[in-house]
Amino acid sequence: MRKNYLDNIRWGIVVLVVLYHILYLFNSVGVISNINAEGIPVMDTFLYIVYPWFMTCLFVVAGISARYSLQKRSDKEFIKERIIKLLIPSVAGIFVFGWISGYITSRLAGIFAGADIPAFAKYLLYSMMGIGPLWFAHELFLASLILVVIRKIDRNDRIWKFCRKCNIFLILLLFFGVWGSSYVLNTPVVIVYRNGIYIFMFLLGYYVFSHMEVLEILKKWKVQLLIAAIVSGILFVKNFYGQNYTSSACLQHPLTNLYAWLMILAVLGGAGSWFNFSNSFTKYMTSRSFAIYVVHYPFMVLITYLITAYLHLPTIINYLLVFISVTLIVPCICEIIIRLPVIRFLTLGITKDK
Repeated sequence: MRKNYLDNIRWGIVVLVVLYHILYLFNSVGVISNINAEGIPVMDTFLYIVYPWFMTCLFVVAGISARYSLQKRSDKEFIKERIIKLLIPSVAGIFVFGWISGYITSRLAGIFAGADIPAFAKYLLYSMMGIGPLWFAHELFLASLILVVIRKIDRNDRIWKFCRKCNIFLILLLFFGVWGSSYVLNTPVVIVYRNGIYIFMFLLGYYVFSHMEVLEILKKWKVQLLIAAIVSGILFVKNFYGQNYTSSACLQHPLTNLYAWLMILAVLGGAGSWFNFSNSFTKYMTSRSFAIYVVHYPFMVLITYLITAYLHLPTIINYLLVFISVTLIVPCICEIIIRLPVIRFLTLGITKDK
C-alpha cells in the first residue's frame, strides 16, 4: 500500500527544486550557476530557506520508501530495480539532456575559445558539464548499495528493530549525528556530492522513520517542531544572508544542521497529519515527479539563456517569463518523453506503458 504522505512530500520537494533552480540561476550571492544572470538580491531569500533541508529530506523519504520496497523484494531484485530506475537514467540522462546546459555554459564562458576540437569530443565535454540534478540519482544509488551491504551484515534486522524504540528525545538527539555527517566524505570540487550526510539521512529514513510508531511521535509534536524549525530558520537566514549558502562554512555550521533537522522532522510530522491524502492532482504529480526532476534543469537553462541574452527585459520580468515558460514547457516535454519507449527507458527507467 502506498504511503500518500511520502508521495506528497516527494513531489512537493520536486516543485521546490524547480522553483529553487529558477532563482538560483539569477542568484546574487556568488553561487556559480550555468547562467549567472543578473538577479534581484531579495529573491535569494528563498534559496536560503530551502537549501539546508530540502534535498536531505528527499533522502530521508527515499530511505523510508526503500524499507517498504524491500518488504516485497529481495536484495537482488531491489538492486536490479535501482539499476533500472536510478543508475541508467543518471548516466544516460547526462548524454541525452545534460549536454544542453553544458553547451550553454561553455558558450557563455568561452571554454573552447575557437580551439579546433572534434565535435564528438565537445559533446562529451558538454555532457560531463551538464550533470545537473542527476547527482541525486548517483547518490541515491550509492546509498542503496550501502544499505544492501548493511542488510547482509545485519541479517536479523536488529538495527531496525532497535530503532523502533526512539522517542522524541532520542529523535532530537540525532541532530548530533546529522551535524557530524556533514563533515564526512564531501567531494572537494563538486560540492553537491555531500556523501556523508546524504547517505546518513537515507539510512535514518530506512531504520528510524519507516516505523509508524516514530511517525506517530512526529505527528504528535508537529506544531512544536514546525515552530522550532521556523525560529531556527529565521536565525539561519539572518546569520548567513549574503554569504555563499553552499560553502562548507555554512553547510557544516551547527545552526544550519539544526535548522535542517528540525525542518525535516516538521515536514514528516506535518505531512503525516495534514497531507496524507490522494486525489487526481496528487496522483498525477506523483507519477510525473521524477520526470520533472530529470528534465526540468537543462531546458530551464536554455530558456533562461534565450530570455536573458536576446530579450533584454527588466529583471523581474525575466523571473516571471522563466517561471511561466518552465511551467508550460517542461510538463509537455515530460509527456512526450514518457511516450517514447527507448528515451523513457534511458532517462526515466520506465520499461513499459503504465
